[in-house]
Amino acid sequence: MYKVKRFLPRSLLGRSIMIIVMPLILLQVVSTWVFYDRHWETITRRLASAVAGEIASVTDNYLNFSGTENESWIFDSARSKLDLQFNFRNREVLSNYPDLASDSLLEHLLGNALRERAQRPFRIDAVSEQRRIRILIQLEKGVMDVIVDRERLFSSTTYIFVMWMVGTSLILFVVATIFMRNQVRPIRRLSTAVDNFGKGREDFDFKPEGSTEIRQAAVAFNVMRERIQRTINQRTEMLAGISHDLRTPLTRMKLQLAMLKDGPETNELSSDVFEMEKMLEEYLSFARGESTEQVKICNLREVLAEVVKKCQLDNKPIPLNLSGNLEIPLKINALKRAITNIVNNAIQYGGSVNIHAEKKTGNIEILVDDNGPGIPENQREEVFKPFYRLDNSRSPDRGGTGLGLTIARDSVRAHGGDLILESSPSGGTRAKIRLPT
Repeated sequence: MYKVKRFLPRSLLGRSIMIIVMPLILLQVVSTWVFYDRHWETITRRLASAVAGEIASVTDNYLNFSGTENESWIFDSARSKLDLQFNFRNREVLSNYPDLASDSLLEHLLGNALRERAQRPFRIDAVSEQRRIRILIQLEKGVMDVIVDRERLFSSTTYIFVMWMVGTSLILFVVATIFMRNQVRPIRRLSTAVDNFGKGREDFDFKPEGSTEIRQAAVAFNVMRERIQRTINQRTEMLAGISHDLRTPLTRMKLQLAMLKDGPETNELSSDVFEMEKMLEEYLSFARGESTEQVKICNLREVLAEVVKKCQLDNKPIPLNLSGNLEIPLKINALKRAITNIVNNAIQYGGSVNIHAEKKTGNIEILVDDNGPGIPENQREEVFKPFYRLDNSRSPDRGGTGLGLTIARDSVRAHGGDLILESSPSGGTRAKIRLPT
């Protein structure tokens, strides 16, 4: 069963056409079998019987009305009236002629008719000539040589039937293909709209169309998209209010700290306020998800160049290796922030950083390698959780808020891609970003 499935079409269009065409083919096979088994065989038998009867009649007239004048008249009459060519070979024996008979249905039926009508030894040669059949009949004084056109034994309805069968089948196949393509097109548009929505790209030209079921699915998708967008907007508005409410007391605290004299307690409190402000900014960026930014066609070469220029230190340049066409539709600021977080992580925990980007089949791959201590394999998914930190196993004095990688993966997945962590060839961690083109 599995071997059969390998040869079946995978697309909906191919399977729909197969569902329509297969019964048509079966119908044609059955019709052809009935035609050849019944109609064609019956017609051929009647034609063969008629030709055999004419040959037997002419042969009997030749034997009963001897003489050169009668022989000439009988043969001329058969040629003009019956379209049969007769030639008597005096003193010849049928056994001297090679047996050229075949097992075709035509020769089988013609042989049966000659046995019934002529009742004499005979031999059929349907191989030597393409358009004519030679029949040799043994008489007492020689062999009667008869030539018959194949058209006398063949019904033209066979060609007509085959032409009608093939012609109507082709017409039905073309009509079915056109019809099914029109039915499948709305499904493809719906699939494209879903894919674009998953990649954060708006499809403003998408409208429900097609059959009732496809329209219902398209309407349900539009409703779902509006609900998701409304939820995102409500979350953004709520977080904007939270941002305002939290920044106000933080601002007052910073002003009060500025009015106090410098001291260990004041510096420690100021550091805590700064850390709270930083955590608030990063949390808001994570929760907001850059939802208001529009998708644009941009060149990743420029984006990566800006990230490198912003992140690299004077004494630690970041090598950037790019290959292929890196133009892609995306939210520039969101992706730039994601790559910046990854590069800053690599700089913070690694001595050197390398960035490589290339276009592959169906996606663009960005690799960020560092030579730091690396991340244990059993914790490579844990680090993407909000506020999860590996600082205890690394360096306590360089810990972040635990949102950098979370924001990065959230942004990459909003573009329909993914971010995973692997071991780097240079000994540290490799961050692999895949973005669909």
